[in-house]
Parts: sequence; structure tokens; C-alpha cells
Amino acid sequence: MTRMNDNQQVAIEAIKKKLVGKSLSYSEIFAIMDEIANQRLGPVLTTYFAAAGFKEGFNDEELYHLTRAMVNTGPQLHFKGIVADKHSTGGVAGTRTTMILVPIIAAAGFQIPKTSSRAITSPAGTADTMEVVAPVTFTPRQIERLVAQAGGCIVWGGHLGLAPADDILIQIEQPLAFESFDKIIVSIMAKKVASGANHLVLDIPVGPTMKIQHFKDADVIARKFTYLAKKFNMKVVIDSSEIRENAGRGVGPVLEARDVIQVLEQHKDRPLALEAKAIRLAGKLLNLCFADMPGKKNLLGEDVAREVLVSGKALAKMREIIKVQGGDPSVASDTHLPGRFVHEVKAIRRGHIHAIDNNQITVICRILGCPTDKKAGMYLNRKLEGTVDKNDILCTLYSSDKWRLMEAVETIKNIPVYTIE
Repeated sequence: MTRMNDNQQVAIEAIKKKLVGKSLSYSEIFAIMDEIANQRLGPVLTTYFAAAGFKEGFNDEELYHLTRAMVNTGPQLHFKGIVADKHSTGGVAGTRTTMILVPIIAAAGFQIPKTSSRAITSPAGTADTMEVVAPVTFTPRQIERLVAQAGGCIVWGGHLGLAPADDILIQIEQPLAFESFDKIIVSIMAKKVASGANHLVLDIPVGPTMKIQHFKDADVIARKFTYLAKKFNMKVVIDSSEIRENAGRGVGPVLEARDVIQVLEQHKDRPLALEAKAIRLAGKLLNLCFADMPGKKNLLGEDVAREVLVSGKALAKMREIIKVQGGDPSVASDTHLPGRFVHEVKAIRRGHIHAIDNNQITVICRILGCPTDKKAGMYLNRKLEGTVDKNDILCTLYSSDKWRLMEAVETIKNIPVYTIE
């Protein structure tokens, strides 16, 4: 029988305390994070801790202890000067603003080492989508070199070992597809602190089929996030907005990558709502950065972001980032095609599009094979508030597997994505 070390004993006692709703000290939380990070706690006890946090939540001090312990039990990235970053609380399919924002910020002259996640509860994460055009798996030292070369990068954070306990907790939560608000806050902040960020825009999408459904919850998250940012000397701006539909038209890695490149190309068919959101977020982040730069305090971030995008500087920067990450910089919006098995979902009657269900989109896209099948996904032919006639195409389903497509076609009949009145 394996002898339990003192750290393990402290961790186990701390988990028992949390399960009955008691607060934990930094030393107790550090013991848990250290045991998880070094894979000594085991999946059962790790699950108990994840469940305890989901049920009881954490007070402000515990959130700080958790974030600090997650950072201190893994490696960190090191940069000098202003380091910009962006994160979303997520849950919105087909809204890939990060891959537009990063080249805008880098082209404007700021460092932005963007570490992104793979899909947890959505059809695609930013890392899954970026991987369509370039490799995303790098070591911490390689990332520092990428940023030195191109000013920015878009890489998978899961391979870096930044806040390693968080990555293990994410794996525990993935099968149940749940994350508590506190866990979302800690997960984001730990990764940002570990990646060296000191200027951050946080996107909080709110809506009935989003991860965060009410503005009162968004306000709680914003307050806790601002508290943590202050503790870590990080400047943060919050963007909370009501989301009733996806900003892009494509859902799934290849289709979302196509949306992003169309915006960067300023293609005539680009998704304008996605462009508008990316410019707004980039503008807020630039304002935060300009405020700390003598001589640039009077610049308007949104105007600069729009000029960088419209002039083609953002596209040129994205091609540079793709090249240094080992991808093909000549990539265009029509380079990568979605799955060869296709089905058009048509309106069964005339009417007005009253709602588009983000949760149902996620269910259908995962059946189609997202995110593993990068070519799988859904193209939203029709958007909210539009009028459709009978047999108009509402959305188009794609998959590389005909059996997955058939299952998705049957499923969408019973859980429709569109509500037509």
C-alpha cells in the first residue's frame, strides 16, 4: 500500500472541508493544486474537489488563493512591457473574434501571446479553429520566440503546462459539460497571469442559451474578475453584451476559420456582426493599452482597430503569425472546404425567425463530429429577425461521416435550431 505524504493528507482533509461548505486557506488550496498538478491526487478525489467547488462556490479570498496556487504550480511565460490579452467566458458557437482581434492588436504594435483552449462545451475552441490554418502546440519558450518574431500568436494553452491543475480539472469536467462561474473565473485568470498578461479585455456574452444567462450573473463575474485583476496588478476592461444569435455564420473549425479569414480579407460576403464585435473588443483593449503609453492617450482604440482591419494590416499580420507558427501564409477564405456529406435544412412553413438556439446548434454540431472532425459543422444560412418562405434553406449541415450526418438530420427534426413564428 502506498504511503500517503503530508501534502496529500492536507489536500484530502481540505477537500473534506470544502465538501461540507467550509472555507480553505492558501496552504490548503496549494496542497490540492500541487497534488492535482503532479497527478498524485487521482481522478476520484479530483472529481470530489471539482464537485465541491461547483456546489459550494468560493469566496473572494479563496478565488485569489486558487488562482495564485494554480499559477505557482506550473511554468510561466515572461515578457517585458505591455502584454495584451483577450478572453471570453465562452459558450457561444460560431463567434471566433479572437482570431480577428489578435492580428489587429499585434499590427497596432502590442504583444499578444494568446493561449486558447480547445472545445469544452462548444463545437470548436479557438485552438481547434486556429489549427485549421497552423500548428498550435508549442512550448513556453517557443511561444516567447513566436511573439518576439510576429508580435502575437494563437496557440493551444493545454500543452503548455500553464496552471496545470486547471487543465486536469477541465478534463474532469468535460464529460459532464459543466463549469461553475467561480471555476470559469479562476481558470481564465490563472492562465492570464501565467501567460504574463497585464492588459486584458474580458468578453462576457449573456443570453438565454449562453453559458451565462442573466446580466446579474455577468455582474457577479465582472466584480470577482475585477477584484482578482487588481490583486495581480492587471488592468482589465469588461465587455458584457446580450447575445441572441451567433455573430458568425459558420459553426465548426473549418467553417469558423472561413468566417475569420473573410473578415480579415474584407470579403464582400463576410459576417458583418462578427467583424463589428471583433472591432469593439479590440478597440476596448487598445484603449486600455494606449492609456499607459505617453503620446497615445488621445487615440481612440476602435478607430485604430477599424483602420488596421480595413487597410489590410491585420490580414498581413495574421499571415505573418500563421507563417511563424508553421502554417501556410497564403491561406485564403476558400482554401479549406467543409465536409463532403451535406444536408440542407429547410423551413417547413413561411414565417419570421423568432429565435436561434445556441444550445441546439452545439448538440447538432457535436453529433456531426465537431470538434474532432474539423470539417464538420453548420452554416447558418438565415439569421434572426429574417422572414422565410416554405422550403427556404435555414442552415446547412456538413460532416466527413455520412452516418453522423444522418443522425444529425434525424436529431434536428426533434430539437430544431430555428423557432419560426
